[in-house]
Order: sequence, then structure tokens, then C-alpha cells
Amino acid sequence: MKILKYLLVYRRFLLIVLTPLLLLPLPLIIKTKEAECAYTLFVVAIFWLTEALPLAVSALLPAFMFPLFGIMGSKEVASAYFKDFHLLLMGVICLATSIEKWNFHKRVALKMVMLVGVNPAWLTLGFMVSCGFLSMWLSNTSAAAMVMPIVEAVAQQITRAEAEADMLEMSCSNGSTNLALELDENIGQSENSDWKEKRKQVNGYDNDMGSTVCTIEKENEKEKEQNLPPAETGRKSREDKNSGIFKVMCLCIAYSATIGGLTTITGTSTNLIFAEHFNTRYPGCQCINFGSWFVFSIPIAVIILLLCWVWLQWLFLGFDFKNMFKCGKKKTAREEASAKVIQDEYKKLGPMSYPEIVTFVLFILMTLLWFTRDPGFFPGWSSLFPKYKGYATDSTTALVIGLLFFIIPAKTLTKTSNGESTAFGYTPLITWKEFQSCMPWEIAILVGGGFALADGCEVSKLSAWVANKLTPLGSLPLWLVILISCLIVTSVTEVASNPATITIFLPILSPLAEAIHVNPLFILIPATLCTSFAFLLPVANPANAIVFSYGHLTVMDMVKAGLGINIIGVAVVMLAIMTWIVPLFDLYTYPSWAPNISFSNSTGL
Repeated sequence: MKILKYLLVYRRFLLIVLTPLLLLPLPLIIKTKEAECAYTLFVVAIFWLTEALPLAVSALLPAFMFPLFGIMGSKEVASAYFKDFHLLLMGVICLATSIEKWNFHKRVALKMVMLVGVNPAWLTLGFMVSCGFLSMWLSNTSAAAMVMPIVEAVAQQITRAEAEADMLEMSCSNGSTNLALELDENIGQSENSDWKEKRKQVNGYDNDMGSTVCTIEKENEKEKEQNLPPAETGRKSREDKNSGIFKVMCLCIAYSATIGGLTTITGTSTNLIFAEHFNTRYPGCQCINFGSWFVFSIPIAVIILLLCWVWLQWLFLGFDFKNMFKCGKKKTAREEASAKVIQDEYKKLGPMSYPEIVTFVLFILMTLLWFTRDPGFFPGWSSLFPKYKGYATDSTTALVIGLLFFIIPAKTLTKTSNGESTAFGYTPLITWKEFQSCMPWEIAILVGGGFALADGCEVSKLSAWVANKLTPLGSLPLWLVILISCLIVTSVTEVASNPATITIFLPILSPLAEAIHVNPLFILIPATLCTSFAFLLPVANPANAIVFSYGHLTVMDMVKAGLGINIIGVAVVMLAIMTWIVPLFDLYTYPSWAPNISFSNSTGL
């Protein structure tokens, strides 16, 4: 037992030491560059999946392993760790830092909830829409962390309102003694008459007397429960319903934070990793940008969000159309309590401050510049620089706007009663310290490690070898290949981080598409979207963990709900990739920017 205890305590250390040693025969026996690159890839992938080392530390392994194996020079590997992706990420984090600092996110969330009303079902949808909208521009974790305290306040206020209503009903029922006596007499009479009937039934079944009497006793207990005072029965049913409402509200925040991130390239790190990998591997294709991604992903997110809302309502509350769409009916205690909390929270914010207005204007400006850079259906602003076509990317816009947050002052001149202007000390909208606290450096290094691995696979010809071995999959129907890749990615991302999962699979799926002579976007887009579908477990992604920490959910609640959302997500992505995404990128045509791979050279791997 002692040995097992020590093994359990030092399991991470043993994994770190044994993984490279056990895989060492691969490069020693098969002495090729492909085998050496595969060894590096396996070691890094295992460390990423198990998180034996921090993700960023594991991502640094190729920086010294590739030079030692003679695959790439140290300078070449180092250049892979900082790409256009990192500049885009820095610009977006500048915006997110200002939004969080000046509480603009809270104003947006509360306003959206106020617009949809306080009916429990519509209130849930309001929280989902507001959280989903925030996660389009902020990280999924930040969006969930921002909205969840508002949800908790509303939930607690609902509980208080219901408790007060219960106390009022109980006091009224205790005061009406005559009604209570009549109720007790009726209950006693009904019990006596029922017992007489059941005894008659028992006399007819002498051989099975014991089991029948037990059955009667159980039925009698059930009837006593059913004959509880109406106030008590109502209180129990309301407690069960409140518990269901809490679960729905919590889960809707966790899931909408993830779903909202699907809609923009900057919405989640997996989308950014895909965009950088795709643009690096296929530089001749300029079809993936902020606008094109938004056009095909917004219908996917909207459909999944609505179906998620319906699924959660049905699973925990039942889908009551009559109460959902009631018009002109008086608000219940719960609805009035919810409305009061939301209105009070919004009033506390006061009128929009100067920093909030500037942040909002810069946010709108950044979004417009992203959409109009190269929309495709009309000449964008990038056409104003015909000599430098392709030079400006989405990161250019993000950096220009991001820089303004460090320049524009956070306070304006104010006039005193004498009419003189008073100048405050110059402070920009955000400071470098605030930016650093929001910047996800671990993700930045992790993505850099993924780019280094991808470059190593190309240089060592490991990608070509993988593509050669995957060629037989071309005999399968295309929809089945896409479905298999989606299901594999969705399963892995439940136990591994989303960025690590997409970083591992992109260098595998790209050669697969080239090997079976299919437009790479046909496989890469659905796989990228499905990488975000980590809905099953509290540890699957940070948004789930934040919501689970509030104590309203069990693991089984998340598994039940998450399994349904996973199925919905994969089904909607499959529908999208086979319908409206096809004409956007002409997916049924093998593009000229994708390589035509020939497999004349064989390796010993």
C-alpha cells in the first residue's frame, strides 16, 4: 500500500521521466528525421494531454529537441514562436482589458436581460444571449466569470421571494382553523373507506396475503403524501422547481460562453490557432478572415444556442409553452424579484461614463474595420493599398485600435463653479500592468509551440508520410470522414485543453485532406468548431469549472446536459458544412492553393 501511495503522489514526476524513456526506441531504431520528429510530437502531445507539465512549458520542448535532432536550426524554431496570431491576440486583449476595467461588460449583460423580460425561460435566454455576445469579444472564461455573479444574485433573490411567499401561505393556512379541521376529517374519512375496499380485495387473495398487505401499506403511504396540505405540497414543488431553475441558469452561462466564442476568429483561442495554422500552411488562400468566418459561423452559433436553451428547459424544467408565451398576465413573486434585482444592479452603474463611451466607440470601430477589410462581396479598405495587397491583416486593425487604449486619456477636463477647467493627472484608458494581468501568456507560448511542431513536421517530411498512410480513407464517404474527425476531436477535448487538442490535430487533419484530395476547409472547419465542444465535465474547460464552483450542480447534471449539447453541436456543424458553408468556399472543388502530393518517396518509418 505504501508503494501505491508513493506512486500516486509522484505520478506526474514518473510520467515526465518515463514518457521520453519509453518512447526513446522510436528514434534509436528507426533512424530517420520523420521518426525523430514523431518522437518529439508524441512526447509533447502526451504532456499536453496529461498536463504533467504546464502547457506552456511542454510547448517549449521543440525549441531544444528539434535543433538537437538536426531537424531545424535554433533560429528557425524560435521564429515559429511568434507569429501574426500573437499580434492579433495582443490587440484583442487591449479591448478586453478596457471593457473589464470600466465595467462595460456588466452594462451590456444587464441591458440584454432587461430587454427579454423576467419570465424564467426568457430570463435564461437573456443571460445566454448576453454571455454569448460577450464571449464573441472576450475569452470564454472572462465572459462566464463576468455574468455568473449577476445570475447568482438573481437566483438568490428568487429564493428569498419564494420563501416569503411560502411563509405567507403557511400562516394563512394555519389561521383558517375550520378549513383545516374539515380537511383533516375528509382525509380521515377517505382513508377509512379506502382501507375497507382494500381489505375486501385482500380477502380474495389468501395465498398472497403478506405481499398484498405490504403493497397496501405502500400505497397508503403514497396517499398520505398526496393528502398533504396544499401549501406544503406547493412549497415542495416550488423548491424542486427552484433547484431546476438554478441548474438551468448555471449551465446556460457555461454553455453560452463556449457557443458565443464560435462566432468570431478572436472569440476563442482554438479559432485563432486554426486561422494562423491555415494561413501559414496555405499562404495562397486569402479566404479566411474575420468577415468570412463570422458569416458562416453566426448561423451555427444561433442554432446551437437556441437548441441548447430548449434542451436545458426540457431537461430540468419541462417545456411549458403556455407559461412561456403568456401575455398580459400578472407577474409572479419570482418574476418581480428577478426584475427588481436586475433593475437595481443596472441603476447602480449610473449613466455611461466617459471611459465606457470611448471603449464602446473603439469596439465598434475595431469590428467595422475587421468586417470591411476584405469582405469579398465589395472592395474593402485594403483595396486602397493595391501595391501592398495582403500586407494588412486582422492583426493590423487590432494593433492600431489596441494602441489607442494606451493613448486616449481616461479622464476629461472638468469645470469648477468658477467656470475654470481643472486638469487631472494624465492616465490612459488602460496601463501596461493592467494589460499584462489580462494577457494569456500561457496560450501565446502554447500556440507558438504548436506552430514549431507544424514547421518541424513539414521540414522532416513527417506530414507527407502521415498523408501517405491516410490515403486509404479516401474510399470512405466524405461525410463519414468529417463525422469521424469531429467525434474524435470532441471526445479528446473533454479530457484535454481545447488549445492543446486543436494544436495536436491540425497537423494531422491537413495532410489527411490533401491525401484524399479534398478541400482542406471541408475537414478543418468542422474539426476546429468541435474542439470547443467541451461540455461534459467541470474540468473540461474553465467556464464549466467557474459555474460548477457555485455549488448548484452535480457532475451528473453536467454529464446529462453536456451529452445532449455535444450531440446537438456535432449535428449542427455537420449540417452547416454540408449546406451553407459549401458555396461560401466552393468546397467541392479542390483548390489551386492546396498542394498536389505525390508519394514517390518512401521512408523507413
